[in-house]
Amino acid sequence: MPDLTIAERIIQELLHTTLPLDDDELARRLEIQPRQTINQVCRRLEQSRQVRRYIGPSGKIVNELVGGSLPAGTVIEHALLPEPAAGDSATQRRAEGVMLSQLSERLGKTLRPRRFALPDGVRVEVDGVDEDLTLLVEAWAHQGPPKSAQKHKVLADAMRLLFVASTLPVPPRMVLCLSDNEAARHFTTARSWAATALRTFDIRVEVVELPAELRSEIVAAQQRQYR
Repeated sequence: MPDLTIAERIIQELLHTTLPLDDDELARRLEIQPRQTINQVCRRLEQSRQVRRYIGPSGKIVNELVGGSLPAGTVIEHALLPEPAAGDSATQRRAEGVMLSQLSERLGKTLRPRRFALPDGVRVEVDGVDEDLTLLVEAWAHQGPPKSAQKHKVLADAMRLLFVASTLPVPPRMVLCLSDNEAARHFTTARSWAATALRTFDIRVEVVELPAELRSEIVAAQQRQYR
């Protein structure tokens, strides 16, 4: 595989993550110093309308790939990328960023997306992880009762948490972060095997409240997905 340019590596990283990333996080993941190099390249990508830059929930400027805009010659690490889940959109990713920020404040932990490289070469991405690896979080911004396939998606997130936790030397806390009580009910108070399983494996469900405007955007995005 030919060496990728820094711009191509940034785009590849943004393709593989589920959340917008700030310059510091991109520099850390790509092991590029000084950080200013990332800043300059991201600004050029913004000028060419391949990346969108805006202030994220933490107050830092974050970078998000503009849908459908890949430069010629971009090499994707995997031949096939997974299909996005129903309701997956830029709006949902922004909402999940806000959720992680709120959960960070609630639990007193700074949560950032993190990719774990396993000994066999497999990589696993987790939505939110603290610096000391004591807390693993998967976020889901869906509003309203989940459909059958969406319940499976949340349980797949729970399996991801269990799997990553099993690779760490000290067992971390595991949390599913949701933003709507109706979406959470099937996994908390309902008489369902899913709720029982989450309690059995000590995976907590935390519900945070999104701003009203962002909730409305999420609902509108879901309606477009299921027309």
